[in-house]
Amino acid sequence: MTAAAIPHIPADRLPALLRAMPKAELHIHIEGSLEPELIFELSRRNGVAIPYASVEDLRRAYAFTDLQSFLDIYYAGASVLVTAQDFHDMAWAYFLRARADNVVHAELFFDPQTHTARGVAMGTVIDGLHRACERARSELGISSALILCFLRHLSEAEAFDTLEEALPYRDKFIGVGLDSSEVGHPPEKFARVYARCRTLGLHLVAHAGEEGPPTYIRTALDLLQVERIDHGVQAIHDPELMQRLARERIPLTVCPLSNLKLCVYPSLAQHQLKALLDAGLAVTVNSDDPAYFGGYIADNFVEVAAATGLSAQQCWQLAANSFEASFVDEATKAGWRDQLDACFARFG
Repeated sequence: MTAAAIPHIPADRLPALLRAMPKAELHIHIEGSLEPELIFELSRRNGVAIPYASVEDLRRAYAFTDLQSFLDIYYAGASVLVTAQDFHDMAWAYFLRARADNVVHAELFFDPQTHTARGVAMGTVIDGLHRACERARSELGISSALILCFLRHLSEAEAFDTLEEALPYRDKFIGVGLDSSEVGHPPEKFARVYARCRTLGLHLVAHAGEEGPPTYIRTALDLLQVERIDHGVQAIHDPELMQRLARERIPLTVCPLSNLKLCVYPSLAQHQLKALLDAGLAVTVNSDDPAYFGGYIADNFVEVAAATGLSAQQCWQLAANSFEASFVDEATKAGWRDQLDACFARFG
């Protein structure tokens, strides 16, 4: 099926369809799925103090003005993660929500430096997350993979050290990414790290063009040689870059509610997702840090569709793009597209 062949979907049925349709999530920071209730549970379990009196008090702190104001709370929340069981429980809670949103595949970002800096062993982090991924496959039918992210506000040397520390667990992660504070930390800072990762056969992605300029997207493509751009919404300001992204089918893992919460856009109605899609880019919808930004992947689909007037055909294309952009084999992608077509046919 193509987008043009999608049957008419009544507007009042679109939200239910968006929740029911199969989809892949390619931009989810697993630490960003740590809900306040679980933060307090792990705080008690591990005897880790947090500077909030209650779940409600913590939620009230989620009034972010930019990326950095969010990161300050994000890192504080992650401090309660100590044991492999903690990492398993966090990821398992995400997978249960993913199943409710009919996520058939998830590629999870994780930030080992957030934890190793606190004395948590690399193996503790990866083993706990990997165990949850295996459980999700066997119990929920959700396939998944782990992508190790380097914190870009830290040094190149620290990224190299983190990579070497992770290599004994190479069979448990498929790629590397680049996240944390974007402005002032351009992609070229990590060009040599990414060159090393290429020799290891790792998939390469990077955050670029969220708050940073379109130039960061170009350098992520040219110097880091990434296969996907995470966020990438600032590409809209560079027509030549837009043409390149469309021509080369470079996926953008866009996160609408995150962009709203971090003031990238003043309202969802002003989000450029529809313009990016109309320009032929391989745009996908994702949740980023859903515990902090007010919605998991289906919420992102429903709210951005309502705010920007996305059609059923465009929503089909977004879901199809998520399969195209995933790091799985073509036969598996084809099977998911068949499921997607069947879902739209049922609603048509």
